[in-house]
Amino acid sequence: MAHSQGVGKVLLTGTVSDSHTWNLVFLELFVEELGHPVVNLGPCVPDDLLVRRCRIEAPDLVVVSSVNGHGYVDGLSAVTRLRAEPELAGVPMVIGGKLGLDGRDDADRAARLRAAGFDAVFDDGDLLAFQRFLADLPAGASTMVGRPA
Repeated sequence: MAHSQGVGKVLLTGTVSDSHTWNLVFLELFVEELGHPVVNLGPCVPDDLLVRRCRIEAPDLVVVSSVNGHGYVDGLSAVTRLRAEPELAGVPMVIGGKLGLDGRDDADRAARLRAAGFDAVFDDGDLLAFQRFLADLPAGASTMVGRPA
């Protein structure tokens, strides 16, 4: 697999209600194979913990993964909380996996997630699109306070 040139450190997290771990392990290995260091917060991550760890880790990208079908609701909460923090508002953030319980891709749902602050939405885990996103994201894309531009 070709290595991606874009983003540096990736912070990977499950949603607050999602206890699944295999998706997070798979994504961690996938992103590391592309040449990016990964901090995996694991499953059931509350929004406040996500914000706190983003401050500590200073990631270049936050990846939210959901398998339980509550990704839309939980993702809206997480992105709203992260975007409310001025020093974290510019950190690129994406979500993917099973985002709804109805078993179908929903363009309106994806648009609402992007409007709330996600830079990309990968409904049902489109890995090729995610890989392209990683490659196209400029290194140091985050605008966190105190980070080099």
